[in-house]
Amino acid sequence: MHIGRFALAVAAASIGSVVQSQEVERGSGPYPAIFEERADLPNHVVYRPSDLAPARSDRLPIYVFGNGGCSADGTSSRNHLLEIASRGYLVIASGTIPRAAAPAAPAPAPPRPGAKLTTETETRLLIDAIDWAQRENNRAGSQFAGRIATDKIAASGWSCGGLQALTAAQDPRVTTSVIMNSGFFPDGTNPLSGVVSAKALLKTLHGSVLYLLGGPTDIAYPNGTDDYRRLENIPAAMVNIPVGHGGTYMQPHGGVGAEVVTAWLDWKLKGKKAAEARFTGPECGFCNDPRLTLERKDF
Repeated sequence: MHIGRFALAVAAASIGSVVQSQEVERGSGPYPAIFEERADLPNHVVYRPSDLAPARSDRLPIYVFGNGGCSADGTSSRNHLLEIASRGYLVIASGTIPRAAAPAAPAPAPPRPGAKLTTETETRLLIDAIDWAQRENNRAGSQFAGRIATDKIAASGWSCGGLQALTAAQDPRVTTSVIMNSGFFPDGTNPLSGVVSAKALLKTLHGSVLYLLGGPTDIAYPNGTDDYRRLENIPAAMVNIPVGHGGTYMQPHGGVGAEVVTAWLDWKLKGKKAAEARFTGPECGFCNDPRLTLERKDF
C-alpha cells in the first residue's frame, strides 16, 4: 500500500488554538486529519478531521487516549490517532505537543527499592476530555457545535495509559473500552504512583471491551490476558498481534493495530455491519487473519 506523507501546515481554527506545523500523516480515511493544542483544553492534544463540515451529517464519536508510559507527549502515538480521526472520530490524547528539544537533564537517581514510579499525566485528563467534548458540542459558536456524537464514547490507552483507560471506563458515559498492551497488575504489585490498578474494577466495566495485546513477548501479555479471562457478562474480545509491547502505533497509518481498533469502533460506536462482520460469526474477517489471533466472548 502506498504511504502518503504530507507537509501539514495547520491554520488555527478557533480563537486560542495553538497548532504546530510539521510533516505528519493525515490518516488513510475519508476525512484527512490534523492534530492541535487548544487554549480551552489545556494538557491535551486534539486529533480531528481538518474539514468539520461533513460532521454535520456524520457526527464524530469520541475516542480519549492515555499515552504509553502515561507520558505527557500527546503525539507519541500520532499515526494511530490520526488514522482513527481520519475515519470520522474526535480523538483526544492526554499531554501536549513537544516543542524544540531542551538540553538533556541529568539522569534521575534510580528509585529506592519498593518505591513507586511517578507518571507525567493524571487519569482525570481522560474524563476532562470527555467533559470538554460534550460542552463544545453544545456551546454556541463552537466549531464543533452539533458535530460530536456525545453519547458514543471510547476510553483507550497504551500500556500505562491503558490502566488510565480502565479507570476512566468506569464513567457511565463510556460506551466501549479499548485496552492496548496493558492490563491490571496482580493485586498488591502495582509499581505506579497515582495510577489505579485493581482487578475488582473489571467487574464494574460496562458496554464492551477490546484488549489488543502484542503476543507472548509483550510485557503486558500476562496482565491483559488475565483481565480478559476474568471478564464476565460483558461483550469482550482479545486480539494479539505478535509485535511485542511496542505495538504498531507509529507504523504507517497505525499499522494493523489501528485497523483492528477502527473496525471495533465502527461496530460499537457507529453500528456498521461490515465492521461487525470482522469480529462476529464463524467466518469473521479477523478469525483467520494470519496477522493476528482473535478470541471472543459474550457476543
